[in-house]
Amino acid sequence: MLQQDLHIHTTYSTSDSSVVPEQTVALVAAVNHARVVGISDHLENLLDGIFDIYAGEIRQVGLKVGVEVDGHSWVAEATGCDVDYYLFHCRDQDADYRSLDRLLATGRPVIVAHPNALCTDLSRVPTECLVEINNRYVWRTDWKQFYGPFKNRFKFVIGSDAHQPNWLGQAAAHFAAAQLGIKEHLVF
Repeated sequence: MLQQDLHIHTTYSTSDSSVVPEQTVALVAAVNHARVVGISDHLENLLDGIFDIYAGEIRQVGLKVGVEVDGHSWVAEATGCDVDYYLFHCRDQDADYRSLDRLLATGRPVIVAHPNALCTDLSRVPTECLVEINNRYVWRTDWKQFYGPFKNRFKFVIGSDAHQPNWLGQAAAHFAAAQLGIKEHLVF
């Protein structure tokens, strides 16, 4: 059993065509693949009265509530949501780096999601942020070169980025972390 998995999507991520109909909150809870499980669906799909239903369903089955925030344009909405943590898409642009401070000011954990796939400049990310090594995207770059220089600067979180039941695992990300000598930080 994994220690934690905080990057999981469900059918609440309605705009994401990778999510299959079977990937429900109830199924993720039933699989019970990690000691701590968090659902972090895409924030833009959770507005207009949906967020409270989403959070209630997740908390009812004993999981952590997160949201995946797609850059600076969604930060105002994100800070108004009662979540346990944030996943943040930090692209290499000034507004996204500034937004990290705004999210950190909430006192909730901020995980920089799949930074290697988004070309995040980790030297511009505040050290209070957690950095994700993502099972889905770890191979998209030379991960040794990308993460290696920062392995002593940040605490790292490993995520599956599961959109489907068969993606609920982190073997590739754990392999990369082990090769780098990175120990996973447990958020909860």
